Amino acid sequence: MDKRATTNSNGSAQPRFHQRAGEIQSYGTVNHALPLELEEPVRLEMTEQLNQLLADTITPERIQTLGGVSLAMAADVAETTRIERPPRGREEVPVQLSRLIDAHQVIIRQVRILARRAAQLGDDGTNDLVVSEVLRTNELQTWFLSEHLVNVPLVKAEEPAVGTGAA
Repeated sequence: MDKRATTNSNGSAQPRFHQRAGEIQSYGTVNHALPLELEEPVRLEMTEQLNQLLADTITPERIQTLGGVSLAMAADVAETTRIERPPRGREEVPVQLSRLIDAHQVIIRQVRILARRAAQLGDDGTNDLVVSEVLRTNELQTWFLSEHLVNVPLVKAEEPAVGTGAA
């Protein structure tokens, strides 16, 4: 059987469904043929730390750029993440917000460690990614969520009455 995509009478390619094959790269390894000017031990360490960050934030592209294999399945992510799993039931809004802040703090702590290590190893690409996109985003979200937990009673803004303004 020909393994190339088949075409129908009008020439459009048809997908081949239900394909299966063995792994072409094991998890925890990096591709040796990438000309990135980063030694294999650096790429191995960075892909390991980025996989941890991925489990906490779901940001896989840099792992693959370094020649590594990123976590892809929800079960693997759930098994690897350092973020506390919330209960299945619903919690009060302030508790949900507090849990989100806790999760952002886990990510921020890990990103700071990873950014310093990446810079130390000369992996400027990983450093830039985690500082520019992950750290800054999570810092902003932490501030934003924290503002909603300030102990100030909620108020309802009232529209000004019609005809009560200076002319």
